[in-house]
Amino acid sequence: MRKPASLRSHLTAATPELRRDPDKISIFVREGRIVAAGAESLSFEYSYTVNVVLLDYAGDANALMVPLLAWLRVNQIEIFENTALRQKSIRFEVEPLNKETADISIEIDLTEPVVVAPGADPTSPETTKRYTVSSPAEPERVGALRVAEHWEVWFQGELLADWDFEATEP
Repeated sequence: MRKPASLRSHLTAATPELRRDPDKISIFVREGRIVAAGAESLSFEYSYTVNVVLLDYAGDANALMVPLLAWLRVNQIEIFENTALRQKSIRFEVEPLNKETADISIEIDLTEPVVVAPGADPTSPETTKRYTVSSPAEPERVGALRVAEHWEVWFQGELLADWDFEATEP
């Protein structure tokens, strides 16, 4: 699974408080399932809930949520395009600790396809039981051409978060 590490990396790079103290963020994978179609292929999909936990967070909640949504637009676009998923796929809880800090827990339902393909020549004795496993990138939105961009999130004149998106291959 590559998405939990990617999400952690993105939020840490985007959020000033997490850049200063990356130990404030923990990522857990819960309720994991493997969805396999039972076809000739061994390909499958990971389906799980990722739990992002921030301890003693003193930053603005928008400094987390906007970069999170931007990451999801690239890595789990169906949350935005499917009305049923939009209503239930992102959940959060906040426990205020004092006037300045809170513990925040964010849960997101994610999926990751895994392609399992037989070797180059499945009839060859050398490759009959050899398989190649790959994790394809999320499909781009139709007509979208993503170029390298720098994003910033501002609120009342204060920079809350900033990050870079790399260009994608056409």
